[in-house]
Amino acid sequence: MVEARAIAHSTTNSSPTLEFRDISLTYQSKGASLTVIDHISFKVAQGEFVSLVGPSGCGKTTLLRMVSGLNPAEEGGVYFRGQPIKGPLKNIGIAFQNPVLLPWRNTINNVLLPLEVVQPHKRKFRQNRAKYLESAEQLLATVGLSNFHTHYPWQLSGGMRQRASLCRALIHQPEILLLDEPFAALDAFTREEMWSLLQDLWQRTGCTALLVTHDLREALFLSDTIYVLGPRPSTIVYELSVTLSRPRTLDMCFTDEFHHMYTELRSHIQRG
Repeated sequence: MVEARAIAHSTTNSSPTLEFRDISLTYQSKGASLTVIDHISFKVAQGEFVSLVGPSGCGKTTLLRMVSGLNPAEEGGVYFRGQPIKGPLKNIGIAFQNPVLLPWRNTINNVLLPLEVVQPHKRKFRQNRAKYLESAEQLLATVGLSNFHTHYPWQLSGGMRQRASLCRALIHQPEILLLDEPFAALDAFTREEMWSLLQDLWQRTGCTALLVTHDLREALFLSDTIYVLGPRPSTIVYELSVTLSRPRTLDMCFTDEFHHMYTELRSHIQRG
């Protein structure tokens, strides 16, 4: 079963789930140095939804990779519950712009994949297969894919594949959900539908979410806090606490409050 967890959105939490402490990153190329990230620090509270926005090449995806442990910080540190992240974490879910579903697996077996490879689920997979299968079926029903369990990726639309990808990212009930422009390749109508879907899944699971996006409306719709990164060498040039009530609806995108925050974000990106 997919269990709902308590959600705490307070950014004043004295013990954050994630903390970026004075992160810097410099590349060496042909004898020259290129500083991409310059002393970035911020915290993410338990159950908070945070977005990173800014120009291409400013290091947003690199920060996500640091959380995953795939690209450890070389200067400064990223901390999970007070402990430095030095290698791959097991308790994260990841969704990319490209769903990357395995073409030889049908929908439900793609969703089950993390349970087959991530401990402690891996060693209990055969014993608990019926329970895990029920959880996968529930998630697929939540995203409107109840009738597509046996379909293969090539038989699904782009939106369907991304829905399945979100289910796969959440099936093992991760504490952290990393989202790297997951809806950028979708058409505008499908993308907006996915915003509501992701909001529902995030609220159900209570996980801590970190989103990289170029879509300011997407960031505003989904986030509790948005950090605007400037161009290289990148620093945080603006922080916005999103005051919209939850659950959010697409109608909110047409309110004066939403428009004011959108304009504020855009002005700081242009200024940066």
